[in-house]
Amino acid sequence: MGKKIVYVVGGLYAPTGMVVILSQKINYLAEHTDYDLYMILTESPEKPWCYKMNPKIKWINFNINFDELDTMPIYKKVYSYFIKQRKYKKAFKEYLMMIRPDITVSALRREINFINDIKDGSKKIGEIHFSRIFYRNFNLHFLPKGINSLLTNLWSKELVKNIKKLDKFVVLTKSDFERWPEIPNKIVIPNFISHFPNQYSSLTNKKVIAVGRYTWQKGFDLLIDAWCVVSNNHPDWTLHIYGLGDKDSFQKLAREKGIDEKVRCHSYAEDVFEKYRDSSVFVLSSRYEGFGLVLAEAMATGLPSVAFNCPDGPSDIITDGVDGILVENGNTQKLAEGLMYLISHETERGMYGEKARENMRRYDKDTIMQEWINLFETI
Repeated sequence: MGKKIVYVVGGLYAPTGMVVILSQKINYLAEHTDYDLYMILTESPEKPWCYKMNPKIKWINFNINFDELDTMPIYKKVYSYFIKQRKYKKAFKEYLMMIRPDITVSALRREINFINDIKDGSKKIGEIHFSRIFYRNFNLHFLPKGINSLLTNLWSKELVKNIKKLDKFVVLTKSDFERWPEIPNKIVIPNFISHFPNQYSSLTNKKVIAVGRYTWQKGFDLLIDAWCVVSNNHPDWTLHIYGLGDKDSFQKLAREKGIDEKVRCHSYAEDVFEKYRDSSVFVLSSRYEGFGLVLAEAMATGLPSVAFNCPDGPSDIITDGVDGILVENGNTQKLAEGLMYLISHETERGMYGEKARENMRRYDKDTIMQEWINLFETI
């Protein structure tokens, strides 16, 4: 039997980007290595998993249910957090001491506060799926700005102290790598594309696609502003958004701006690659990203893309003017201009799409997972 590796996942019941990657990563290792794999869950054991996991993977659910903290008033949340955290630490320590893994991998969830103190003999690896700029920010509306900033600084200092103790710290992008100057033991390993489609977009349908959760982060309000400009100049093109969450509020926003017929807000697409193939341009309007996997997936399907140059990810993925267009973060006029360029220039659209397919090969699953295996073998 090969190395014993423990992955801390949290929950498998929601199709979030981080959990998609973690589940696929663990399944890949189960299928392609002789590692003895373990998975720690903490959330909602009564809910069905969104992902099918390889039966070779051993797993345990501590049933802590940190997610329920989001439903509590602040006075109850603070007390409940410490109770849950104490329970989590105890269960986590007992489990690691029992199985004695060679490597423990954390996605920098709540266990980062104590994982280095557990003397189970395993090497500790942390992987972050978010940009440092927006990670661990306090923004409580009932507190003064100065207090929020103070709490953010204290929280961030504690995080850095814990990351320094890790044996290795993995970030997703080159730009985020530079944002952790205090950390000497860091490395860049990007996310991978789950599979490369055999069929590509013909780039002939007059559709632009965006994919992501209906949240402030994804900037669909900014995208709808930009689409007002695009729609005035290209009324025969439509914008299609796919994702989890409150799509109705964004459809209402499009209605208020008079472009209800030109914007379609859809629910989460089970086969998002089919939606990519049915489109001709991809747009990423995020205010920030950890990596921007949907951007890489769309480009692998042959879609030229327009993206805000937000932190972090798009500048790693898009080569501006070669396989897509990067524009100033938050500048909706520039976003509209980039979209209109690809809409108006069919030849360039095809050239960008061809280059996008070619350049996304660097995010092939086998290539990226070999980097992880090399890390596990050499740590």
